Amino acid sequence: MTMDKKISVLVVEDSPVAQQLLVHILNSDPRLHVLGTANDGVEALQCLERNQPDVIVMDIHMSGMDGFETTRKIMETQPVPIVVCSASLNPAEVAHTFRAMEAGAVALVAKPVGPGHQEYENMAGKLVETVQLMSEVKVVKRWPRSRPAAGPAALAPPAEAKPSNIPIKVVAIGTSTGGPPVLQTILAGLPQDFPVPVLLVQHIAAGFLPGLVKWLSQSTGFPVHIGAQGAPLLPGHAYLAPDGHHMGLGANGQIALSGEKPENGLRPSVAYLFRSVAAVCGPSAVGVLLTGMGKDGAEELKHLKDLGAVTIAQDQESSVVHGMPGEAIRLDAARYVLSPEKIGALLAAITRNARWRSEP
Repeated sequence: MTMDKKISVLVVEDSPVAQQLLVHILNSDPRLHVLGTANDGVEALQCLERNQPDVIVMDIHMSGMDGFETTRKIMETQPVPIVVCSASLNPAEVAHTFRAMEAGAVALVAKPVGPGHQEYENMAGKLVETVQLMSEVKVVKRWPRSRPAAGPAALAPPAEAKPSNIPIKVVAIGTSTGGPPVLQTILAGLPQDFPVPVLLVQHIAAGFLPGLVKWLSQSTGFPVHIGAQGAPLLPGHAYLAPDGHHMGLGANGQIALSGEKPENGLRPSVAYLFRSVAAVCGPSAVGVLLTGMGKDGAEELKHLKDLGAVTIAQDQESSVVHGMPGEAIRLDAARYVLSPEKIGALLAAITRNARWRSEP
């Protein structure tokens, strides 16, 4: 995007009040320009016949053609970066929201509250930042396809992959922007008898986590939970760090939550998770850093590698934003650089002989 050309945005929102607020926020930034609005999916598709925006801000819950169906049609015909903007925190409705990301939307932001609310500036700023960043994302056409069935990935692991001489005890994964569909792909590629627990940090707006858990569990067949203090870890289960808390691995093999200060401006942070896993499991851990802006977890992934752990970074081609994994690669922190499908296959291969014990 050149400096003298504004980022053009199409707003798709069926509430007149919310639509007006979104237009006001976006047009208030000198880098952005709202070229049009649509009240539902049908109008959005008609707008795209006349204009080609750089980004679409999309509501999900609309009468007529909803945001999921609209996203699917756009990505199958004339793909544009789509930012889902949702106000609903109902887990069932949020799970439907994540289906839009499965269909090709690149980011999810919380719908800003109105001016005068104490969170207005923060939420408006997050919307503007996300739209600006996503305008640089290169999206590709999605071909119509049926929903993938959960189960082990068909892809073979990298040729050099082999079961570790040191038994794997835990897999720790960190991600941010663009992460949910990647987590879906990886978890769907793991066998039902996956022998160790998976600890996850996903940077996401507060309140959306229960919906993410519901969507991941339903779409992958892999049990996913929100981590709770002192909860025992089970093999073949995944645990997401809760809103506002760092999550780590206690010495007794249970989840340990912390309210310590944010790291890299984030709580939960991937850095905290990786550091905790390194302290408890050392070379018996696997660290995975996926798509996301910034560099959270990159240095800690390098520490894991130096301890002898298996470390993996997502490749640039498949990343929505290659900030976090790109920084890890720059630091030589990743033993493997792979697509999401191959990450799942590799995890299945190197843990084949692993066995989780409650006390790592």
